[in-house]
Amino acid sequence: MKISNVVLRCITAAIMVAVLFLAFVLEINWPGIHAVRWLSVAVVLWGIVETVICYTKTSPENFQKNAIVFIMFLTWLVFLLNAAYVVSIRPWIMLWMAMIIVGADVGGWMFGKLLGGDKMWERLSAGKTWAGQIGGVICGTIMSVFYGFISTTTSLPELIWVGISVALLSQYGDLTASFIKRRLGIKDFSNLLPGHGGILDRFDGWIYVLPLVWFIIR
Repeated sequence: MKISNVVLRCITAAIMVAVLFLAFVLEINWPGIHAVRWLSVAVVLWGIVETVICYTKTSPENFQKNAIVFIMFLTWLVFLLNAAYVVSIRPWIMLWMAMIIVGADVGGWMFGKLLGGDKMWERLSAGKTWAGQIGGVICGTIMSVFYGFISTTTSLPELIWVGISVALLSQYGDLTASFIKRRLGIKDFSNLLPGHGGILDRFDGWIYVLPLVWFIIR
């Protein structure tokens, strides 16, 4: 039985949130939960490895033509590696960000399919619409406010502001990943998840979110 991309996307999102929620809950009574940082680093590191493998399989002409773009992208991924380590020291922040990003991703897809309309940047991603972006921001913000039921230390204005900001950043991270893939001449960063790409294809929403949170924490 073939699993659709939609189902795979939902399963991946659910696993992400479940792992981080478990880390959040156990952090109080289990200091060893900080091992979650190594899981975060491992995810980004594996994404780097599979991206290198996928790109080196392209034609020699393409490899030479886009070498500079590839090196710049790898440099950014190494920075993400450090950001993932620093941010994951606080599992509650990772949970908060994951809830917003998942909400923005699912909301953007749902509103884009239901409403359609003008494309955001068709050259980069044929499926992204303005309706989808607005819907993604709304859903991401709703998830951020919902997080307030878990954490009572964050005010409503903060929840809304963070929800809007992170939802937008995650969507433009997705567009940036699409741009990089087209410049490198690849469809997905790898074929790890059948019909769904690789690790970075599922975590591209963190491309700008992690550095921003890293900057705030530092």
